[in-house]
Amino acid sequence: MNRKQPVTPRAKILVVDDHLPVGRSICEVLHNAGHEASVVTSAAEALDHLQHHVVDLIITDLRMPGMDGLQFMHELSRRRIDSQVVLITAHASVTSAVEAMRSGAYDYIEKPFDADALEQTVERALSSTNTHSRHKKHPASQSMLIGTSPQMQHLNAQIAQVAPTDTTVLVQGESGTGKELVARHLHAQSSRARQALIPLNCPALSPQLMESELFGHERGAFTGAESPRIGRFELAHGGTILLDEVSEIELPLQAKLLRVLQEKTLERVGSSDIRDVDVRVVATTNRNMLQEVQQGAFRQDLYYRLAVVPIQVPALRERPEDIPTLAAHFLGETAARLQRDPLELGPDAQALLNDYHWPGNVRELENIITRASVLAPKGIITATDIQPWLIDPWGESDNDNEPPLSLAVGTSLQEMERRLIEATLEQFDSHRGKTAQALGIGVRTLSNKLRAYGYAPRAREFSRAA
Repeated sequence: MNRKQPVTPRAKILVVDDHLPVGRSICEVLHNAGHEASVVTSAAEALDHLQHHVVDLIITDLRMPGMDGLQFMHELSRRRIDSQVVLITAHASVTSAVEAMRSGAYDYIEKPFDADALEQTVERALSSTNTHSRHKKHPASQSMLIGTSPQMQHLNAQIAQVAPTDTTVLVQGESGTGKELVARHLHAQSSRARQALIPLNCPALSPQLMESELFGHERGAFTGAESPRIGRFELAHGGTILLDEVSEIELPLQAKLLRVLQEKTLERVGSSDIRDVDVRVVATTNRNMLQEVQQGAFRQDLYYRLAVVPIQVPALRERPEDIPTLAAHFLGETAARLQRDPLELGPDAQALLNDYHWPGNVRELENIITRASVLAPKGIITATDIQPWLIDPWGESDNDNEPPLSLAVGTSLQEMERRLIEATLEQFDSHRGKTAQALGIGVRTLSNKLRAYGYAPRAREFSRAA
């Protein structure tokens, strides 16, 4: 029997619902999808659980006795518990659910819901989960851009100049450089800082869902649209919308997005009512957008509408002097989460980090430091501890006699690409979103390549189909 598995790796999920049978039913769906799930029946129990366990996602009922879902979210923020949150609500409470999304919840699901809708929402929430990209209203000090290199000084100066305006900004840079963090900094220093920053992870959605997610829909607009839904642009009214990896939006929808940017109005799917929206747009991309335009993959008029002010985020290898500071920061952050004293980097480990070329940029450095902090056997992290986790996609090797990635002379480019993708997939524990970001390609592109290689489309471990 083939069990349906999620695109994301196994996640730890906490379900909070005062009706225990409902909570258990949700857990059963999550278990069948390959995740670890546990249930508690009150927000107070959930907070106690979170004192001793780290979870990737919290699914909570909005209406609960005692502390309700909104109060629970505020308490999570106060305690700096940054797990992603999905709300479960009845249709009559949709207004409160929207308020919760503006306060930091990723999404909401209306009762009654089916297993597929729950699984899809969970997968989207998990694929967007990143400490630096969650749409909570953090102050600027918590969106700190770390580094004193000339490149970072220039970047900070650009942000300080552009942030107070309502100008549309296109943040460009390789995957893992911190584009989302730059977007957050732009919002935090703007006049809209007291309003919501609403992100949309464009690669995480199918073209069919993208229009509804952006602009909302009315009941009956399409099969499965059993109730109205507010889109991300309306949620961001008065604030900022972050279109993360905007280059992944399909061409037909690009025309509709252009109209919203030009006219500052939208129509929900299935409606002819025109709604005004006052939203600042910040978009990010890891692609060469001019090349995308030249290849016909992105509309030229939309590109110029988004790139009113382009900001380039430097790659980590372009600012190596910032690596020790970043490493120390991540050591401290990880120690705080683990509730223990931070480990230290040995001289050999620091030298290794300084010499590495960081294809995954700051995100890769954070992952390496986090993993070392958890797994290093001593109080000092050595080069031996972290060496096995460093990937070498450009074929550089400490051993000049060893062929890059163990490739023989005459290996085809297609086979080289395949082995690189497989090595990166293994590096990121079979997480397609992180793998795609590290490789600088879209999730759909990665999925298509894996499918061509014979990988099961939804297999969590990506084992090849027989």
